[in-house]
Order: sequence, then C-alpha cells, then structure tokens
Amino acid sequence: MAEEYRFIGKPTRRKDARDVVTGATAYLNDIRFQNLLYGRVLRSPHPHALIRRIDKSRAESLPGVRAVLTWEDVPDWRGGTPRVVRILDRKVRYVGDAVAIVAADSEELAKEALRLIDVEYEPLPAVFDVEEAMKPGAPQLYDELPGNIVTPGTPTFGPTCLTEVVTGDVEKGFREADVTAEGSFGYENIPNPIPPEPPGAVALWEEPDRVTLWVSNQASYLDKIILFHLFGRHVEVRTHGAACGGSFGTKLMSWQVQAYATLLSRATGRPVKIIFTKEEHIAAFVLRPGSRMHAKVGMKRDGTVTAVSGTWLVDTGYYSATTQAQVAVGCGEVQIMTRCANWDLRTAVVCTNRNASGSVRGFGGQELKCAFIPVLCQAMEKLALDPVAFIKKNYVKPGDGYFWRDGNWYTYRGIDYTEAMEKGAQRFGWQEKWHGWLKPTSVDGAKRRGVGVGVHGNADIGEDSSEAYVRLHPDGSAILFSCITEHGTGQRSNYVKMVAEVLQIPMERITVTPADSLINPFEYGPFGSRGTYAIGSAAIRAAEDARRQLFELVAPRLDAQPEELETEDGVIYVRSNPERRLHWKAMGHERTIMGYGRFDPDFTLANCMTTFVEVEVDTATGKVDLIRVVNATDVGQIIDPPGLEGQLNGCLGSSGIDSALFEETVLDRTTGHILNANMIDYKWRTFAELPVIDNVVLETPVASHRFKAIGVGEVATSPGPMAILMAVSNALGVWLNEYPVTPERVLAALGRVSAGRGGAR
Repeated sequence: MAEEYRFIGKPTRRKDARDVVTGATAYLNDIRFQNLLYGRVLRSPHPHALIRRIDKSRAESLPGVRAVLTWEDVPDWRGGTPRVVRILDRKVRYVGDAVAIVAADSEELAKEALRLIDVEYEPLPAVFDVEEAMKPGAPQLYDELPGNIVTPGTPTFGPTCLTEVVTGDVEKGFREADVTAEGSFGYENIPNPIPPEPPGAVALWEEPDRVTLWVSNQASYLDKIILFHLFGRHVEVRTHGAACGGSFGTKLMSWQVQAYATLLSRATGRPVKIIFTKEEHIAAFVLRPGSRMHAKVGMKRDGTVTAVSGTWLVDTGYYSATTQAQVAVGCGEVQIMTRCANWDLRTAVVCTNRNASGSVRGFGGQELKCAFIPVLCQAMEKLALDPVAFIKKNYVKPGDGYFWRDGNWYTYRGIDYTEAMEKGAQRFGWQEKWHGWLKPTSVDGAKRRGVGVGVHGNADIGEDSSEAYVRLHPDGSAILFSCITEHGTGQRSNYVKMVAEVLQIPMERITVTPADSLINPFEYGPFGSRGTYAIGSAAIRAAEDARRQLFELVAPRLDAQPEELETEDGVIYVRSNPERRLHWKAMGHERTIMGYGRFDPDFTLANCMTTFVEVEVDTATGKVDLIRVVNATDVGQIIDPPGLEGQLNGCLGSSGIDSALFEETVLDRTTGHILNANMIDYKWRTFAELPVIDNVVLETPVASHRFKAIGVGEVATSPGPMAILMAVSNALGVWLNEYPVTPERVLAALGRVSAGRGGAR
C-alpha cells in the first residue's frame, strides 16, 4: 500500500496553471526579439530528384529579403543516424524535402521570395514500399546506404546496441510446441500525433562560432548536444526551451528546423525565426516508422511460448534519426511481454522516398507489438486460450531476464503486474464479454460487438542520465535547477512536489529555473516514461543533498548530530526534542546551500499498461465505434492524481488507440504526396465522440527512489491499437491484418468490397 505524504499523491495546483489558462505562458511564437527575421523553406514537389539548376536572383533582389541559401551556400553539416543527411542537398528524397531557405523582414516577404526561386529538377525513380526498396535494382537514396539498408545500431546505445533478438535454439523450441502459427501483419499507416504547436526555432548567431537557440521541443538540453555534433563540434550551442505546446514524442528533436534558422542567422547576423505551418507540420515533419512483421511462433497448450522467429521490417522514410534506437527498444520490449527462451527475430531498417521517421510516443515497442501480437493471437486461437490469461502468464516477472537496448542482459527486479491485469479485467467485465476467438460478444442486426486486450511496457523508465541542483535560501525557499521543458504533462510541477516532500516546505516556496542549457546541469529529457524515475531521482537526490548540508551546518548550534535533525516549513529541529529549533536563516544571510543529484541508467525495472476495449461494428457500412476503454496499471505511488488521469485518458489520440480506427497519414504511393495534410482531411476524434474510459491504478511500492514510483505516461497509448485489431476481428469473425480498421477494410474483410486503395495508403 502506498505511503501517506504531505504533497506526493495529492491533487496540487500546477506551478504554471494560472499562466496556461490566462494565456500568459510564453510559447515560441510569443517571444519577442529585436530585428527579427522570418524564415521559410522551399520544398520539393518530387519524391526523388536531382536539382539541375537553381536561380535565386529574383528572390534575392526582392526588397526586404536578407538571405536565400541553397545547397551550394551552406557548410557540409550532416545529421541522421548515420550522418548522411545534409542540411541542404543537391538531391531531394521525398515530397517536401528542403531545396532552399529564405530569411526576410516579414513572413509575407519570405513566402513571396520562395515563389521567385526557379528550380530545374531531374526526376528520379522513387520507391515507397519497404520490401520493394530492398530489391536489387531499386532506386537508391544514398550512396552510403547500399540496398537502402540503414546501418544497424546507434552509437548512443553503445557498441553492442540491440539490433535483433537471437538466443536459444529456435528449431528445438518449435519441436516442443503443441501448435505453431505464422503470418504477416503491418502497422504501417504512419500516423502523425499532430501536437497543437508546430515545430519551430529562433536562432541568433554570434561570431565567431556561437549560436543561441530558442526551441519548442520537449528535450531542449538534448538539442544542444545534437546540434553541437551536427555543427561539426566547433560551434558553441546554447538552448532555451520555451513552453512546448505538446510533443507526443515527435518534438523530441527538430534538428532540421533549428539548423535552418541557424544558417540563416549566420548569413544575416540577425535573429531568425522559422515555425512550420500546419501543412508543413503534417506533410514535411517526421512520422511514426512503418512496421511490417513476418513471424512464426510456437506455443504449448498452457500458453508457454516455445519459439519466435521472423523478420521485422521498419520503413524509416528518407533517412533515419531515431529509428535504430526504436528498433533496439522494441526488441527489448517484445521480450518483456513474451517470456520465451528461443528467439530468432531479425530486423532491417530501410529507406524509402517518404517523410523521415522520428520519435513518436510508443517508441519502437508499439510499432513491433502492434504487428507481432496478432501472430501470437492466431496461436492462442488454435489452443482456445484466453488472451488475458496469456498476458498474465507471459508478462515479465521478478527474477526474469531480458536483453535491453544496449545489448546487455538485465534481471528484472520490479513488481508482478498480474494483480493490476486482473483488476482491469474485472472492471471491464472480461469474463462475461469474452466468448472466444473470432466470436462477437453480441449481435444486433447488422451491428456486432467485440472485445480485445493489449499490453505494453518498457524498461526505459530508467533510461539515460539526469542531473539536478537544489539551492536553499535562508528565507526558507528553494530553487530547483533542472533543464526540463514543460510539454503539457505538468512534470515540472511534479519535480517541485518531490523536492517539497523532501524539504517539507510548501510548493509555493519552490521555483524551477527556465530550461536554459547555460544555467542548468545535464538533462536528457522527459520521454520513455523516464520522468518519474530518472528525472525525479535526480531532483530527489539534489534535495536530499541540500538537506544533508543544511543539517551538517546547523547541527552544532543545536548541539545535535545531523542525523538527529528534521525540518519542516523552513524550521530545523531535533527530532527527539522539537522545542530545540532554528529557522533556515541560521545558515546565514550571506550563504546559500547547493545540493547536487544525479541519476544513471537502470534497466532493471519496467512499467506495464493493459488496455481492454469494446467496439461495435456496423457490418452494413463498415463503421467501427469505440464503446468502452479500461486501462489497468500499477504505478508504485501516484505522484499527481489529475496528471496521471490526464495521461491515461490520453490513450486515444497522439497515435494511440485511434491509430487503429481512423488516424492515418494517407500517402499516395505513386506520387509521394501526402493526401490529407490538413486539419479537415486528417481524421481525429472530437470531444463529442469520446468513449467511456475507466482507469484502474494500483500502488504497489516499486524499488525505484524515495517515493517508490514509476512513470506510465509514454506507454498509455501503446496497448490500444493491438486491442482494437483483436476486438474488431472478434466482432467480424475474421482476422484483420493491418491498421487502421477503416470501413473499407472492414467491408473488404467481409468480402463486400475489393481490398486496396489504389496508390494511396
């Protein structure tokens, strides 16, 4: 049972609440600069082409235009993993690729300048399918990546980065199986989470080689690191993280827009702002990687998985930034939800002529499991196994082990999530609703109902490093130094809450520094559900260190040992004799105390989210309605109840459940154009269409940090798509094998229309 705390677990007001609701919060577009120029990007209309000629003379002669840059005008700065992508290149590789960048006195002038640039292209053959891109003779995107196969692994995760899961004896495992199942499934609709605020940056170049950037990303310190390497390690980079209007993983990094602004500022000597339009955001920014799985599994009658073999093909688009990292995490996560001794799961990251893939909430595991779990389901169907029983049996248990993203073996020391799964099933009424595989729960004329369940979790709750300082002042206040950008989740307030609990002073007495890389220590950023454990641990340890120093300083004046002291509301007292006390001002008016905290990676804990869904399918029209959702998890200790509820209720959008229903980026695979790059044609759920959502949250203390908590925000969306595919298949009585389950695909599965959508997909 969770402990009782003064602040932790209580619904406290966010530090930025008043500013957010009154419009006082300063997002990137709200910050004012002197002599500001506005940048725009000229984009390619071709998915693959060489630039034969660019005439920018008319644009340069337009009054108010301060710079027009092409691939011939910029240094050979390169990004991506590996670094093969030039900021501007002579070759364009997707519809929307940057051809030229412009800075002008106004947005209107910058836009007009783009119209005056004359470009002559030599179109090249393009490829949009991951398997076609791997064939001999396929169009090649980069000389450095023969066969369009991207170099596996990422230096960030070390020399043994996990690129596949190969262990045990797969043939032996298949011989031990009572049944085998194999199939091909795809999670390839590349949904865009579409944060309300588009990517953007403001850059100010200062001679000789120094640049300051104001960024709208969820990990602003990481931007500093990425750009330092991108700029050849000879440019000093400082970043200011403005309030970020949502990210959902996609604004983990925006190195290209930041580089455009930097180059234009370098050319003009003035600050330059570039903020994508919403059309650019949808059509020219990163998307979720495409995922295609060909797999075979072996299973015993009791649900033991004896063998897994297969190939996971990942479409990274025209280059890779984080895809190899997503593959590494996905390969780790699939082991967490499938206890199996024998694996032969191979992977390939492949370039195609569409938008690049980037980080999206669910980071790798969602892509893999949405394509892999349906294969497991077909084996369960042969054995008439209840999927909830299967999940309870096969999700990682204390003492189990797995290879994680760095290729090392870890022994799980967390909790057993079985109880949370059972509580969720009870709340949902699973036993009453589950009638077996490919069997509807109910039939009412043309309408059929079905249920499904999905599971997701990861060990990245303890990924990467964090640092924090806590400074105590003699007036009984404190400052938390942490380079955390507020990206909508309220995490900055949660760290204040943790510091307040350690120091026992009101949250109002604690402030947080702006997300400025110059004044704050290193911070990797809030993603992967690492905020609660990793970042929280650094803040807690910094507060504990400051508290220790305070006690050591004041103990002689109280004739006590430091370990005998306690503090509350800015007063230090002897625990056994509270009347012996001193105010914090006893430290001296000319003194502050600075505590330091650090967290180093720990991959021995994992979180878990189980999602139950009920759908209703109209077999006459193919329309699928989501009736009910139950999320079940165990967070160890709730830090902020309203914040947690918001994260769990966010399971629908942001590339979550609704990526299995209607959220879809429709790519014309003959021209390379995205057909729904606007807020009318990109379908998403309105408030009027929200289903019933119930959240079951247990609090079994986890051996993480002082408050025994772990994060679940990033994984809230991930189990939903696979649960939907199962539920719709059960309602129809026939397996569906790709997302989303649009009316056309439903009717095709029933044999009422022909499958396929021409060139669009």
